[in-house]
Amino acid sequence: METIACIANRVSIREYNASPLSREVLEMLVDCGRRAPTARAVEPWHFVVVTAKECLIKLASLAPTGGFLRDAAACIVVFCQDTKYYLEDGCAATENILLAAADQGLGACWIAGDKKEFAPEVSLLLDAPDHMKLVSLISLGYPLKGRKQSKKLSLQDVLHWEKFAAKTGS
Repeated sequence: METIACIANRVSIREYNASPLSREVLEMLVDCGRRAPTARAVEPWHFVVVTAKECLIKLASLAPTGGFLRDAAACIVVFCQDTKYYLEDGCAATENILLAAADQGLGACWIAGDKKEFAPEVSLLLDAPDHMKLVSLISLGYPLKGRKQSKKLSLQDVLHWEKFAAKTGS
C-alpha cells in the first residue's frame, strides 16, 4: 500500500476474528514504532507486546474505552521515559504502529493511556518501572468485518492559509 493511500484508508478497528498474529508481524510493528521521529533524538519509548488472553482480558477491564481488547489477538502497550516530550514521541510511535498495521491489512485501535485513571494499574500489571509513563495501548488483530471510514471533517473545514481566519480558496 502506498503511504498516502494507507493514511487515507486507515480506520480504527474494534472487532477481530480469532486468528493469532505471528511474532514476526508483532516485531515488525514495534520496529516501525521505534523508527518514529523523536524530539532531541531521545527515543524514550519502550513497547510491551501482550498476547496472553488473560492479560488482554485484564487490560480490557482496566481501560473503560478498551473493552474490545478482550477479543484482540495482541496489544502493543507504548510506554515512554518521563522526558520533556515523552507524549509527542510516544504518540508518533503509536501512529507509526497504526499505519504499519493498516499497511499489513490488520485491524488496530488506539486507546489513550496518558493521564488516565487506569494508567497506574496498567503499569503495575505489566511491571513497568516507575519512571515510565503509559502513552497508549494499541489493540491488534485481523478485522472481523470490513473497514468503514468514519466521517472526517472536509479539508475546506480545517485548512487555513497564512492566518487562522483565512479559509481554503480565500
